[in-house]
Order: sequence, then structure tokens, then C-alpha cells
Amino acid sequence: MADLTTKLGRLTLKNPVMTASGTFGYGMEYDSFFPISKLGAVVVKGIAPWQSHGNPTPRVAEVTSGMLNAIGLQGPGIDKFLNDEHYMPFLRKSGATVIVNIWGKKIEDYAEVAARLDAESEGIAALEINVSCPNVKEGGLAFGTDPAMMGKVVAAVRAATKLPLITKLSPNVTKIADFAKSAEANGSDMVSLINTIPAMAIDIETFRPKIANITGGLSGPAVKPVAVRMVYEASRAVKIPVIGMGGIMTGEDAIEFFLAGASAIAVGTAIFADPLAPLHVLDGINAWLDRKGVASLKEIIGAVKI
Repeated sequence: MADLTTKLGRLTLKNPVMTASGTFGYGMEYDSFFPISKLGAVVVKGIAPWQSHGNPTPRVAEVTSGMLNAIGLQGPGIDKFLNDEHYMPFLRKSGATVIVNIWGKKIEDYAEVAARLDAESEGIAALEINVSCPNVKEGGLAFGTDPAMMGKVVAAVRAATKLPLITKLSPNVTKIADFAKSAEANGSDMVSLINTIPAMAIDIETFRPKIANITGGLSGPAVKPVAVRMVYEASRAVKIPVIGMGGIMTGEDAIEFFLAGASAIAVGTAIFADPLAPLHVLDGINAWLDRKGVASLKEIIGAVKI
């Protein structure tokens, strides 16, 4: 067995396999399938200062080699997350390494949630900042599509918490390296990528979009080559660790991300097809490393031959 210990700045994980925010709920449902503490980290669905009911249904549609979703960041809000037994109290008991994804509609929202989580940080290993949200003060432009604006979000969260910070980058930009650099310069301890890509599907019998929101985020195997490219570019632009995600279904998929420069990976859409997918990916990583005679995962990070 290779050494899978994963060091992400100040954060150390037992292995490099995480769950992608929004695909694993808050862990409770999956704990009946396997002890979620077996994973490197559980990244929970996004938390805002308020409770959110999300978008109208239908909100999910299967497409060729992937999935469209427009859930609309449904979530319990910070108060319920911290106090309801189905959320943070459960996660503390589970023994899992917990990363909390946060979001807001203005910079102050991010800072507010970060400060609350910092004040009650028992059992919280890190925060992940979702910058793909629309900025209501700037006419709906996503925070993550302007490097200066994204930097302000990261800086505000950095000022509000001592917890390690991950900035989850949007793929809907021309030069991902500029955004990774902005996150690093403003205090992010690492970056994760990619988030979903805007897309659309139409039912040719009803002539209607397949999801009520008209467009949604594309995820799954269809986006993997885009994600691998962006991880490669981001990892060469910054010194902080990179967490890769986007279409990882197998251990072999994960290996591509490590070779591209990722220090850890997250499994997302695969979980909808198989609740045990993160464990299967972990087993696949182990099997590949053993087959290649690699003693430590660190040996292959960024090892692609160009």
C-alpha cells in the first residue's frame, strides 16, 4: 500500500479523496452505506447566512456523459447547520474531516458565515469559498469571473477566520491561472477546480428545457478533459495546493488529475450513480500506485511529461 497521506498547506488528510460540495449532502445519508470517516474529507453542501429553498423542479437532467443541475444552492442556512442534529452535530460525531462550503450574494455574506463558523469551529477542518455565485451588488456578475472581485471575497473571508481556506474556482473564465493567482495573493491556502459549466438540454417532444431554470451546470465525464487542463494550468501558476475535480469516476481518472498537478481530488457526479463511488475511486488509486510500484502519492503530483 502506498502512502496516501495528503498535505494541503496546514491541512493534513489521511487520503486524497474528498466529496465535491453539493453531491454528498451533509454526509448523514451516506453514512448508512459506509463510515464517511474513511474519506480524506467530506465537503458539505453550501452554507449561506440564510435558509435557501433552491430553484423550482425539475432541477436535474441526465445528458450524454454527464448531468445538468440547477438546484439553486438549497441549504439550511448557518443557524440550522450549526445546531440541527442532522448537520454539524452529526458530522462532529462521525469522525469525518469536514470542510464547509460557503456562499453569499454579497461580500459581507461570505464574511458573516466565515466568522460564525470560525467561532464554532470544533470539527471543522477548513472552509471552501464558492465564488460562482452572482454578486447582487454588481448586476448579477459572478464573483468568480472577475479576479479583482474574487480577490475581495477571499480577502474578506481571510480576515474573518483562522481556518484554512479553499477557493473553488469557476471554469467560466478565459485564463484560469489569473484567478488562481488572485486567490493565492489574497490569502487562500489552496484552490479547488472546476465548478460546473453552464449548459442546456431541450426535450424534443415537449419543446421545453429539461430543467425549469432553463440552463444549469454541466458535470460528469463530459467535463473531465476541461478540468484536467485547468488543473494543469492552475497548478503551474501558484505555489499553494490544488484540489482537482470534474468527471472523476474511477481511480484512473483521479491519477490524471494528480499527474496534472492536483494534490487531492473530489468525487461528485459519480456519487449519483453509485453512493460508494468515493471508496471505489480510493481503491482504484491504491491499485494503480501498487501496480506502478509507487511508494507515495507525492511522487506523481505534477509528474506529467511535457
